[in-house]
Amino acid sequence: MDNLPPALKELVDAFKLLPGVGSRSAERYAYSILKKNPKVASELSRALEELHDGVGYCEITFALVGKGEKQSQLYTDPMRDKTVVLVVAEPLDVITIENTGMYKGTYHVLGGLVSPIDNIGPEELRMKELVSRVSKDNVKEIILATNASVEGESTALYLKQQLEPTNVKITRLARGIPIGVDIEYTDHITLGRALEGRQDL
Repeated sequence: MDNLPPALKELVDAFKLLPGVGSRSAERYAYSILKKNPKVASELSRALEELHDGVGYCEITFALVGKGEKQSQLYTDPMRDKTVVLVVAEPLDVITIENTGMYKGTYHVLGGLVSPIDNIGPEELRMKELVSRVSKDNVKEIILATNASVEGESTALYLKQQLEPTNVKITRLARGIPIGVDIEYTDHITLGRALEGRQDL
């Protein structure tokens, strides 16, 4: 990469700051932009410049909102059930759930997961705000939808402990064998979760 022109190398280094982007991917992205019409680079640059000023967080759910918005439409919509709150780690998880078209409650975005190795404790997450919403919105059920990882499980367990005094119903997303996957190719954790979450037929 030492042979790259400085301007191209600078773009490669910028792409490498993104999670999951290694040297080879960063080089491909940068060269792809170089090959395109200069207008593409200008549009990309403008979008990046306006990104932080144009995106905010809902003051209640902490989902992503547009500039000038204080509350997400996923919260203010009268058709949404405010007594059911689905808890996710990151704002993009909200979009994933919404794309199913099957959930009509509201959300609460924690802003991450408990991860001691990354120096992220419960106090760095939006847990107190969730607890206060239980009484404010007369919440009847909280659905924990954190990842099936050590961090996700730890976060869910901690949240359960924090919410127990409120007597709110706490549920966890069911986990099981994905459609189209043979049992012999399923890892033991997923298979165990499938057994635990089995349903009547």
